[in-house]
Amino acid sequence: MQLSHAFINRLIYRITLLPFALIISTSVHALPEQALVPGGIALLKLPDYTEGTEVTFKNKRIAVFPYKDTWIAMAGISLSTKPGDYEFLIKQTGKQNVKTKFTVEYKKYDEQHLTIKNKRKVNPNKQDNERIASESTRKRNARQLYSNSESKVDFIWPVTGRISSIFGLRRFFNEQERRPHSGLDIAAKEGTPIRAVANGTVIDTGDFFFSGNMIYLDHGQGIVSLYAHLSKISTKPGDVIKQGDIIGNVGQTGRVTGPHLHFAIYANQTLIDPVFMLPKDGNPPIPLSSENTADSQDN
Repeated sequence: MQLSHAFINRLIYRITLLPFALIISTSVHALPEQALVPGGIALLKLPDYTEGTEVTFKNKRIAVFPYKDTWIAMAGISLSTKPGDYEFLIKQTGKQNVKTKFTVEYKKYDEQHLTIKNKRKVNPNKQDNERIASESTRKRNARQLYSNSESKVDFIWPVTGRISSIFGLRRFFNEQERRPHSGLDIAAKEGTPIRAVANGTVIDTGDFFFSGNMIYLDHGQGIVSLYAHLSKISTKPGDVIKQGDIIGNVGQTGRVTGPHLHFAIYANQTLIDPVFMLPKDGNPPIPLSSENTADSQDN
């Protein structure tokens, strides 16, 4: 897989002082796919990278990693991002800071209406809310983690199965609107082994009110993967994980309507569509569901 000149066309960008370039990725394996939309990814080529180079987006430091004969910066674009122009800020020791601009385009996400039998998973009681508040601190700490280790972005699919719910859907539980779907739901038989998508370190594990049994993996420089609703967790915080290691099994714990893996990715503390990080040939027999219904859901 190679970065071609085609990666740096189609975009209008303004660059000052140094020849940085935005990337259009057509890669299906090693490099994440660029998608300049809410919930997507922005990639920046850094041909003049030097040790200690830092890149920020919306005042958050983003991942920088080597690829072939160059370096790449990757920013997650949140679902709340409005269409318009945004900037990377590149900082290098002994050099003037550089800003590069790119344009985020509008994207419409569909709605999804689901019926939840356990009404406490839609309208928690006082005791539930106390638990949720406590868990929210753990979740925030996990997604905000920034380690200086080299980022691992050459992901594999964590499990093979039908895509039962896609990222970004506006969620209605028992006709009550909730937050948009934060990841990718992959329906699979309960007990199906789940593999780590890349090398990493376990940040946290546990049983969460909405997410059930869940694992957070740190892949370096703000890239974190999340695996929810597991029937079994086979790892613990601090474990060093290799890509492909079995870390748990598919289940239906937490807020669900059937067995599945809820898989999510954070980049610079921002949830992004996992499809842009996964190889296109990793789940070949299972196309995205065209139905506006799902076997499962997450918070």
